Amino acid sequence: MSKAALCVGINKFKYLPQSSWLQGCVNDAEDMASILEAKYGFAPAGITVLRDAKATKKAVMSELNKLVDGAVDGSSEHLVLTFSSHGTQVPDTSGDEADRLDEAFACYDINNAGDAWDPDTVISDDELATLFTRLPEGVLMDVILDTCHSGTGLKSLDLLPGRRPRFLPAPTPRAVIANEFNDTRTLRDMVKAAKLSRPVLMAACRSDQTAADAPINGRYNGAFTYHFLKSVQSDGTAGRAEILKLVSKGLKAGGFDQVAQLEGTTAARKAAWGS
Repeated sequence: MSKAALCVGINKFKYLPQSSWLQGCVNDAEDMASILEAKYGFAPAGITVLRDAKATKKAVMSELNKLVDGAVDGSSEHLVLTFSSHGTQVPDTSGDEADRLDEAFACYDINNAGDAWDPDTVISDDELATLFTRLPEGVLMDVILDTCHSGTGLKSLDLLPGRRPRFLPAPTPRAVIANEFNDTRTLRDMVKAAKLSRPVLMAACRSDQTAADAPINGRYNGAFTYHFLKSVQSDGTAGRAEILKLVSKGLKAGGFDQVAQLEGTTAARKAAWGS
């Protein structure tokens, strides 16, 4: 099976103050790339890693479209996208969100446009869903998101020493306040939007939680990514649902209150990750 992957990790942001930078996202991307090559048979030439300044919105979307183009032309049958960065929100323009906010993922060049984030500098869940719908039937796409997905997570920030939430509020509080009283779209909805390909998504937390960027054993990682990698390294034959249990157990033991999420078909949940 031909395979291709894009691993994105962003610690530093062009227009954000250093107080909003992260420390474990680049490690996440590099660690994911390494395990894809060592354990899952991805050729080095088939893995693209975008770090910090290389991970602008334009660059990430270009590489994502190359991944999907490879699947469309039949050259790739297994795709992987991993994205470690800040999660945030932007105003919903398609009318599919009850709270009028789209979940979004911060790129290196995230910048404001008035009282909201500039849509040309973040990747919205709508954009990902549109990409997913281009995938041909039978193509496997594993997506791992180690970001926060919702402003309501601000109610329960993990403030233990060294830990930082991977969430950016809107440039003004208006979007966060609007979201305090509404449900946001979940990963399940993103999966359902991709009716043909049904990608398999794993995420670091629920929509009402933050994902931690934390020092673990003397090195920074996303807490979710760290425990995901630990789980697949210990048992490469475990099904995705079993991996989720192992990750959840590790997060709980580490004192992280985030709850990892898995969305996919029943068959995909039972199958080993990467198959």
